Amino acid sequence: MTGGGGVDYSFECTGNLNVLRDAFLSVHEGWGLTVLLGIQSSPKLLPIHPMELFDGRRIEGSIFGGFKGKSQLPNLATECMQGAIKLDKFITHELPFEEINKAFDLLIDGKSLRCLLHL
Repeated sequence: MTGGGGVDYSFECTGNLNVLRDAFLSVHEGWGLTVLLGIQSSPKLLPIHPMELFDGRRIEGSIFGGFKGKSQLPNLATECMQGAIKLDKFITHELPFEEINKAFDLLIDGKSLRCLLHL
């Protein structure tokens, strides 16, 4: 599949540092890119020796899919206000604020995309 050189891209989504290291070492020397998506629950140092970066492998983090809030948020707000982005379709549940714990349970269990809480 890779010809023995490694993959072009790997994506680490677990937040597990051992998996991050494996993902990094699985990419092709010279141009491979590992994208870090998972977040370690307690911050630790990356398990990568600096010399391993000199073979051309790269690692970068991505938050919110690379969305750049400062420069892109005004345009996003305009699109939402004009109806180009249908935000209402993302709301899967509506609950009173007193049921906030239920809202979190729905999200954690994968049963809700977004829950709107009413005060």
